[in-house]
This record gives sequence, structure tokens and C-alpha cells, in this order.
Amino acid sequence: MDALTPRTAELAGLSRSALYRRASAGQLDRIARGIYLPMEASAPDWDQLEAAVRRPDATICLTSALAYYDLTDTIPTALDVAIPRGSRRPASTGAIAWHLFDRATFEIGREETQIPGSTQRIGIYSAARTIADAFRLRGDVGYDFAREALREWLRRGGKPAELMGIASQLPRARTPVLRALEMT
Repeated sequence: MDALTPRTAELAGLSRSALYRRASAGQLDRIARGIYLPMEASAPDWDQLEAAVRRPDATICLTSALAYYDLTDTIPTALDVAIPRGSRRPASTGAIAWHLFDRATFEIGREETQIPGSTQRIGIYSAARTIADAFRLRGDVGYDFAREALREWLRRGGKPAELMGIASQLPRARTPVLRALEMT
């Protein structure tokens, strides 16, 4: 089931006041400001659902994407979500860390995945793009963090040529990725 917002409720033939009445009556579960799910819906990841509803171009990145691919033991404290630079960061009630990525490179390595327990989809960067971003943003996430993810990815059969192809398209990623590949 898709999340309901006042706008999508009207498109589905439900008035705003009817939406709010159902929420007050306990027929809808409020997962964030202005976002509701039917009570009988399975329990999706509310942070992913909120990010996808607030920004259709929301893309899981950095630590959250590495955790999704099981390339790190680090448990993210917040859902890392990238949006194009120049976009307004949405006000959110969930544990979401909004990151601004360059519009020119935003679509590189971007895929979509279904949010577990929901019919909605959210963007996620490929494992290779996420590793390249970890090296590119190593000052924020840590160089050892990026190297450990790279080692695990290579151990599972990741292709260095694929990683270098993506790193070459991203600013400040090619050289640190190349050095890390030479050291492994």
C-alpha cells in the first residue's frame, strides 16, 4: 500500500478532512507530518518511506547504501539520502541525513529499489558508486571506512574496472580509488 498524503488522498477520491478523520479514528497510522499509512499495512521502513514521499528523487547513499549491500558493519545513525544540489532539503521528522550531490553526476550509478513492506520505490546508488562516493567524501566518512568497504566488495567479486569507470566520472574520486586499488 502506498503512503497517503493530503495531495495523494485527493487524487484517490478522499477529501483532506476525510483523511484527517480516518487518522483521528485510528484507521490510519501517522508515520510523519502529513504522511499516513493504513493501520493494516505491513510495517515498512518509515524513514525510507518518508524520504521517498518528500522527494521522489531521494537516493540512499553513503553508509546507508553500504549497509544495504552489507559492505560495512557500521550501523547508520540516520538514513543517508542524496538529493540534487540546489534542491530544498525537506523538513523531516525521521532520522534522515540529507546530502546534496552535484546535479551533473546525480544519476550516475543510481538504481531504484522497492521499500520493504510497501509498494513505493526509492533510489539507491550501486555498490560501486557508493564506494567511489565514500572515497570522494573520505573526510566525512573516514578513509578506513571506504577501504574496508572496497576490500569486502572486491572479496565478493566486484570488478575494479567498473569502480574506476564510475570514479572517473566523479570529482575527487578517481585518484583515491586508484591508490586504494593499487594497495589491495
